[in-house]
Amino acid sequence: MSRALLIDPRDNLAVALQTISRGSSISVNGITVEVIEEIPVKHKFATEFFEEGHRAIQYGVTVGVASRPIEKGGLITTENLNFAADGYSVGGQSDEKPEWKGPDVSDLRSTTFQGIRRSDGSVGTANHWLVIPLVFCETRNIEAMKNAFEKALGYGRTSHYEAFVKDLAACHRDGKSLDSAVCGDSSEKMGRSDLFPHVDGIKFLNHQMGCGGTRDDSRALCSLLAGYITHPNVAGATVLSLGCENAQAEDLLEEIHRRTPNFSKPLHILKQQEFPGEKALLESAIRKTFSGLIEANSVKRESFPLSELCIGVECGGSDGFSGISANPVIGHLADLVVALGGKVILSEFPELCGVEQELIERCVSIEVANRFADITGRYARRAEAVGSHFSQNPSPGNIRDGLITDAIKSAGAAKKGGTSPVVDALDYPEKVTKPGLNLLCTPGNDVESTTGLAGAHANLILFSTGLGTPTGNPVCPVIKISSNTDLATRLSDIIDFDTGGVIDGSASIEQLAEDLLDLSIEVASGRILSKAQELGQDDFIPWKRGVSL
Repeated sequence: MSRALLIDPRDNLAVALQTISRGSSISVNGITVEVIEEIPVKHKFATEFFEEGHRAIQYGVTVGVASRPIEKGGLITTENLNFAADGYSVGGQSDEKPEWKGPDVSDLRSTTFQGIRRSDGSVGTANHWLVIPLVFCETRNIEAMKNAFEKALGYGRTSHYEAFVKDLAACHRDGKSLDSAVCGDSSEKMGRSDLFPHVDGIKFLNHQMGCGGTRDDSRALCSLLAGYITHPNVAGATVLSLGCENAQAEDLLEEIHRRTPNFSKPLHILKQQEFPGEKALLESAIRKTFSGLIEANSVKRESFPLSELCIGVECGGSDGFSGISANPVIGHLADLVVALGGKVILSEFPELCGVEQELIERCVSIEVANRFADITGRYARRAEAVGSHFSQNPSPGNIRDGLITDAIKSAGAAKKGGTSPVVDALDYPEKVTKPGLNLLCTPGNDVESTTGLAGAHANLILFSTGLGTPTGNPVCPVIKISSNTDLATRLSDIIDFDTGGVIDGSASIEQLAEDLLDLSIEVASGRILSKAQELGQDDFIPWKRGVSL
């Protein structure tokens, strides 16, 4: 195993694949470097002398500028490197693009997954019924329905923590030490109803929006909820409205028909102010939902080509290996799906900072390039208007594990999108319609972004992590991919797939991508549940269009 890596021949920063002791002599791409201080695993060191103001290059792009001189072999830190990124422009671009030479997919053209065909022609990888509040005033009623359905039908989680709390209470009553109480080791997994075996679950999408904000906030919420109701993984929905909120039922219906003009799924919208009391509202909502479950249970899975996949790619809890292992593996899988005629969605615009020009040059037309530049530019200006900047995106955990600047993080994060042409640039929460690689504006916030990916109709999400994050989505299966084997071993309860073989040299990016595709097909077919599905990680946070990095 190599001790260090130079990712691109143009780079003047190398990354430590293992901790490198002070005084070690390291050879990277023919460059010999005497390391002058300990370089922790995942961190970067200079392969040449940096004067103050010298540009730092990684992944072949600018990722920072020296704030003071850095000796060759010196550790890169927040103390000696400031954020900097290459600019971008659309001027001079041509619609004449070289033909993309994608990966060979001849052996995959006959491969299928078991999906669900909806009446609008879309294909789902799961079958859920939704229960949604149009406004936060209805969240208590949504919780009442959730408790009733999950306990009565077996969709809820079977938790060993409840038994643990009872054991603690018994210890306290008996005057025993709380340390004598034991938490059971049985796993906590989502249940499935025997009555409705073809319904994967009832999902309750509580939120804190719908009124009190701007009209734009409410309209964006209606648009996002319409994306979920029309999602191919959704059989139908029950919507609770108070009646007087900003997010009106009529706005929701307009957004639904904007996405699906011939919408025909069962949809029940109930306004509490039109009922004689809360009990009458809930009885009606529960009866209509139960009837909807009967209808949803009639669907059957059938075989579909991989061109029906719409893959959302996401990263969270990233580390210094994410851009070397997990993200390139996801990127190669993305190229396979695009080559087969499927859709891929790359989001998190604050984490594309510094690689905009590369993406612009990959756009299939000037119009797409202009739209991407306009959307990301407006987002950046909104952040600056309130005294913020994309450079503030990396978290303390990112920085501790080697992602010193947002440009370093972004250059690695963009690898999830592979190498294919960019066919469209979409603003939140628009729906993806074009086969190929699509850019979707979302924040870098993991849950806001995955919420947006599902709203755009991703029917499977591949989520890379280097530090570990317990994130999922209510309607879209999320597969968690670790950048390093230590994480996959330590947090095996939340990690589905390990790409650490890229780091230790035991596996190639291409082979791991093919193995990940095999797992993705199993999850898309419902034959395997991802860890996020097993644990009921149904995270849902609508993006209130302020500044969220």
